[in-house]
Amino acid sequence: MTALHRREVVRELLRERGDLIVVAGLGSPAYDLAACGNAPLDFPMWGAMGGAAMVGLGLALAQPQRQVMVLTGDGEMLMGLGSLATIAVQRPPNLRIVVLDNERFGETGQQPSHTAHGVDLAAIAQGCGFPKTRIVREASDVDKLRNDIYISNELLFAVVKVSPEELPRVLPPRDGAYLTQRMREVLAADDSG
Repeated sequence: MTALHRREVVRELLRERGDLIVVAGLGSPAYDLAACGNAPLDFPMWGAMGGAAMVGLGLALAQPQRQVMVLTGDGEMLMGLGSLATIAVQRPPNLRIVVLDNERFGETGQQPSHTAHGVDLAAIAQGCGFPKTRIVREASDVDKLRNDIYISNELLFAVVKVSPEELPRVLPPRDGAYLTQRMREVLAADDSG
């Protein structure tokens, strides 16, 4: 079985994204998001390993009328496993967590991660109480995942098995104050209009 190409997956998930808020985890997920553009509702994480899911939870609770997707990697999700229990207890129906799992620690030299040794992140999320979990291995399943991201009204956790290929880095903005302010401006404009 051939793993999916991460940038193609991200591009497909963001196709016609509308007002989807996207929090990208440290490293490759942030580069993948930036490679698809630089939207005001993108919030790439810098230097906050393990924090993307909790930032997504905060945004989902604060913006219940919007879909929020956390796009993260297996290494970061492994570091923030405790967040899955908190998120499952809160159960925001507008939050989707998508883990791009290349079974490697990409930022530190491509060492095999725990998922390469059988750790099942979807099973962990299910055990925490996520009502909807899945592992995506085929392109046709990416289409189904995309539909759930935009249409479903249920907390979702998905692991997408991607190739460990190293891709050129496309760096998103690094200024946290700027990223926060541009998102606030869009959210405030939408709330007033």
